[in-house]
Amino acid sequence: MKTERYNVSIIVPAYNEEASVSILHREIVNIMRSIDCVYEIIFVDDGSTDGTLAELKKLSPARIISFANNSGKSQALQAGFYEASGDYILTLDGDLQDDPSEIPRFINKAREGADLVCGWKKKRMDPVSKKIISKFANFVARKFSRVNIHDMNCGFKLYKSNVVKSLELYGDMHRYIPFIVSGMGFSVGEIPVNHRPRRYGKTKYGPGRLTRSLFDFFTLIFLRKFTDRPMHFFGFWGFLLSCVGFLSLFYLSWLKIVKETPIGNRPLLIFGILLVIIGFQFLSLGFLGELIIRRNKDRRQFNIREKIDNR
Repeated sequence: MKTERYNVSIIVPAYNEEASVSILHREIVNIMRSIDCVYEIIFVDDGSTDGTLAELKKLSPARIISFANNSGKSQALQAGFYEASGDYILTLDGDLQDDPSEIPRFINKAREGADLVCGWKKKRMDPVSKKIISKFANFVARKFSRVNIHDMNCGFKLYKSNVVKSLELYGDMHRYIPFIVSGMGFSVGEIPVNHRPRRYGKTKYGPGRLTRSLFDFFTLIFLRKFTDRPMHFFGFWGFLLSCVGFLSLFYLSWLKIVKETPIGNRPLLIFGILLVIIGFQFLSLGFLGELIIRRNKDRRQFNIREKIDNR
């Protein structure tokens, strides 16, 4: 019986990975030649300042997208998604810590039905400080997102083509792709993967990573609930605050008119006026939000210097 042949796109974001990219390319080619599929390899050079681009130009088969400046991993992935033509789209980091020999397992997991398959670095080969930060961030993400996977930010993932065509990444939202994909209604699976020590270069994640990650995550929670209806959030709080402010001012007006009680020195007067003003501001924000989301906005934040096709 003839097995179905798949078209696979492999996207590798790289930033200052001069010593790693050629080794990674060779590993990918070797494993893909052992699989009965059509494949393409897309390297996205995220504005590297070393010799990464020069090394990438030597590789074949490969397609290279070179950014004019460093735009971040989310934008590098998005650029790769725009170019990918495969039924399955695999992403892995360019630092050699992701093991390409795991690719067949990702494909098998996707064939079982998962729309997104996430790698889980169960035995993570990173410094202790990085492990602690990652475990804490993943714990918080699981609790709030209710997406029950161990490693939200692992770069080793497989997507079905309809998933990547629905994604629009910006900022640092690549860290929470499973949460975004789950919110779209797609299924998310996970497999443990072999994680290797970094051989060359330096990690791209500094001490501010945890704070930025948490800010991005809470932004996503808000967007998931209210991105298409901001008035439901701002309107609710604006209406509530305005009502409390109006009731306070009504009570003071009753005291002034009926009881003839002085109200000019009462803190409640200032408080009531403040609540009314804030309430109207919230309502205005909700209205502006409704206007903004009705405009199509291109979130692309990268500038492509050149494209090279070495297929």
